[in-house]
Amino acid sequence: MASQPAATTRTAGEPAWRQTELSDPHAHGDKARKVRTMFAAIARSYDLNNRVHSLWMDQLWRRYAVRVAGVKPGDVVVDVACGTGDLTEAFAKRSPAKRVIGIDYTPQMLDLARVKQTKKGIDTGRVEYREGDAMNLDLPDNSADVLSIAFGIRNVREPEVAFGEFARVLRPGGRLVVLEFDTPRLAPVRIFNDFYSGWVMPRTATLISRDKSGAYRYLPKSVQTFATRDRMIEMIEGADFETPRVRSLSMGICACYRAVR
Repeated sequence: MASQPAATTRTAGEPAWRQTELSDPHAHGDKARKVRTMFAAIARSYDLNNRVHSLWMDQLWRRYAVRVAGVKPGDVVVDVACGTGDLTEAFAKRSPAKRVIGIDYTPQMLDLARVKQTKKGIDTGRVEYREGDAMNLDLPDNSADVLSIAFGIRNVREPEVAFGEFARVLRPGGRLVVLEFDTPRLAPVRIFNDFYSGWVMPRTATLISRDKSGAYRYLPKSVQTFATRDRMIEMIEGADFETPRVRSLSMGICACYRAVR
């Protein structure tokens, strides 16, 4: 889910994120290792928490991303920060892609993605999961037609570098699709969302997952302190994409960015 850090040690039972480190988690020098440790800790309850705390909207957002990607027969799709494979599966089921490659930085997430793939009978010749770094993708230049990343760009240590990698991997005319949380513009929605994601979700998600890594303290803070919509557009344009189209979803709680290389 993030970029590859130097090897470090961690004391058993030590939280990945302490409260004192969360004023701006994106500025933390050890962010990449912490993110990986955190996602490993919550992998088994990740899908359940996503469903419950998005009120099952997360799957609709992913289906929308597949639709706007404009996948054509024979296309190669790369899904970065694929986690347990929800968006990768959506591309496999809902598009005519020839090949779908899911890439994630956390092995425990990929283990679950492969289990789901087997249980659902998803063709391993068409869908492949790989461990990898969003900032240094092990893929040739101009090798993909669509590249997606859902709720993962804010977990990357240097998003600008990742966007540059995405442009490198995409063929001319290739489509970048990014799902990320946004700030609702309507005040009542914004107030409710701030309360729900900042107070309710951290407590209930921690209870469901029995998490001790600090994951559900980090996740809302990572949204609050991440790039604004305008900054996201700047980063995408800075990687030599055309100006992205942005669509607000669920009254502005989520945004979908689509840009052409």
